[in-house]
Amino acid sequence: MNIRTSRSVPGIWANALIGVTALVMVAPVAAARTLRYVVLANGQSTGSEVDSVDENGSLDSDFEFNDRGRGPKIHAHYEYSSDGLPLRLSIKGVNYLKATVNERLVSGATGLEWSGAGERGSSTAPGFYLSNEGVGGPELAALVRALQLRKDQALLLLPTGRAVLDTAGDVDVESHGQKLHVRQFLISGLDLTPTPVWVDDDGAFFAFPGRWSATIREGWESVNETLHALQLKAEDERYARLARSLARKPVHPVAIEHVRLFDSEHAVAVADQTVVIEAGRIVAVGGSGMVRVPKGAERVEGRGRTLLPGLFDMHVHATPVDGILHVASGITSVRDLGNDIDGLQHLQDRWDRGVAIGPRVWKAGLTDGGGQYKAPTGIYVETVEQAEAAVVRYASAGYVQIKLYSSLKPELVPAIVAAAHRHGMRVGGHVPEGLLAADFVRLGADELQHMNFVLLNFLKGRVGDTRTPERFTAVGESAGSIVLSSTPVRDFVAQLATRPTPVDVTLGAFEGMFTARPGVVSPDFAPIIERLPAQLRRQSYLGGLPVTPDNDQRYREAFATMLRMTRQLFDAGVPVLVGTDGIAGLMLHRELELQVQAGIPAASVLQDATLLAARILKQEAEVGSVAVGKRADLLLVEGNPLEHISDIRRGRLVFKSGVVYDPARLYAAVGISPAP
Repeated sequence: MNIRTSRSVPGIWANALIGVTALVMVAPVAAARTLRYVVLANGQSTGSEVDSVDENGSLDSDFEFNDRGRGPKIHAHYEYSSDGLPLRLSIKGVNYLKATVNERLVSGATGLEWSGAGERGSSTAPGFYLSNEGVGGPELAALVRALQLRKDQALLLLPTGRAVLDTAGDVDVESHGQKLHVRQFLISGLDLTPTPVWVDDDGAFFAFPGRWSATIREGWESVNETLHALQLKAEDERYARLARSLARKPVHPVAIEHVRLFDSEHAVAVADQTVVIEAGRIVAVGGSGMVRVPKGAERVEGRGRTLLPGLFDMHVHATPVDGILHVASGITSVRDLGNDIDGLQHLQDRWDRGVAIGPRVWKAGLTDGGGQYKAPTGIYVETVEQAEAAVVRYASAGYVQIKLYSSLKPELVPAIVAAAHRHGMRVGGHVPEGLLAADFVRLGADELQHMNFVLLNFLKGRVGDTRTPERFTAVGESAGSIVLSSTPVRDFVAQLATRPTPVDVTLGAFEGMFTARPGVVSPDFAPIIERLPAQLRRQSYLGGLPVTPDNDQRYREAFATMLRMTRQLFDAGVPVLVGTDGIAGLMLHRELELQVQAGIPAASVLQDATLLAARILKQEAEVGSVAVGKRADLLLVEGNPLEHISDIRRGRLVFKSGVVYDPARLYAAVGISPAP
């Protein structure tokens, strides 16, 4: 559902890598010039950036892009001191979700003073203020220059954190008869992994390359793939190093003794069990006095702990750093519901081979129509022939599902469903514009993605175009008035229960969208806010969809309706899938908590996150339960999540095919503190 964006730069947080060489100084940015940039999504232009520097060195930047009707439109003004630190900035416009942006930094009586949607503060200490909602390219290029002036020293970030600079190589690029030397810098301290930024020899921003999304200087679009390949190579090397240091392959059998075992077949806990793992498989399960522990086995104390099958996240859009986040959080299997085909295959191959740390992946191929609201990745089709060819391509690449999207022509749905079913593939996704969820299911959809599309089924006439953000705002305005006991709602729930048709509700994706407010930590981040790197904490205070005093309560009621509808689906026998479409790993824990908050018993939620998911993906013979002969995909947690679902956050060991991971060490590798 979301393209990852931060500081108005699409995709920069997905392009993490590391490399350490000697720092190379670059000259200050040349004065009085204008540089233009193109924002790309899936190789096509979706926006622009114009950076203008005057003779005094002040910089003005205008940045915007369109992501299916979402996207920022920002004007930013920056002024810097001779030592490279910000003196003034002014950022105005709207952010990705179209909320008003008015962020400023000034020199005042108490030093630097700043204010914005999520915070207000001041400091007399010299530091680099990094905006919440400014333009990433020129800001990060300025941060590179400030760090270079301090050579090997870290730089205080305002209002919190520290930044450190490394270089990751340079390259000469050529386009339209011109040559340019560009250098890649890595800034640690901003995100979960070092943040890459490419600059030219004048120190001006050049590019954030990428396949899914990119920002690159106008006229140089042809070198995007070259720069992306260099980043990918360094990124692969970084994650290979982490895999070598963080993955442990036991040379002897492993016995987890006296543990509480979650029996996902029956959704119950069984006390005082012993589980033996050997050669990547579960070889024994039973009462601790009944199971023989092999001589020389590594023994793990299980008292006070619960052993579960490895968790599934049934709605992800995988990136390299996600692999570590998933496994650290006990997620050993995921379903990717839309990604760059080549990029995802690359990730899957590395995770499967253990060259990098990551879960098992089952892939759904995103298929959409054209137009300004089309999905940012996938295969675009306009005819039956193109649609059937897309299904064949995905099937031949090992995909298990087709995900349809909002701009697909409704008349193509039956042909895609028929073609997918011929290949043994499921069909789900967004409800295409012009259809209701009930129509989509009647046309053969095997499941639905996102609770908002369920509720839109009852808002006909109150929403204009579901390809646009109206699929969120109309729900926010009107879902609270839906009478869940009404005949239309009960009839639709019965329709879903008849086959049955699972619903991938993604409650966590909507909690912040509908209930977060500027200046207050978003409720989905509240349980983990103290565990996050300092700069990332700030993002959780920015709020969600723009609200007014008139509709504030309606948006809260809309999310409450989502929770009640989830319980109603469960009570009717509709399978409720556990998926996030959010920050990897950590947000699956929140999704489990929200489904319990909705009224589903914790044991059932955990069953849905393990065995039900395995059955949907036809993998129950291999994973999804703790049974002899199955792969040793396991999560050992402190406490009892069947009684206190939040104990699921307290992972102590994770096994993937018997390979052992310490969640605390995995989290530390990406700057996150372990759960207490």
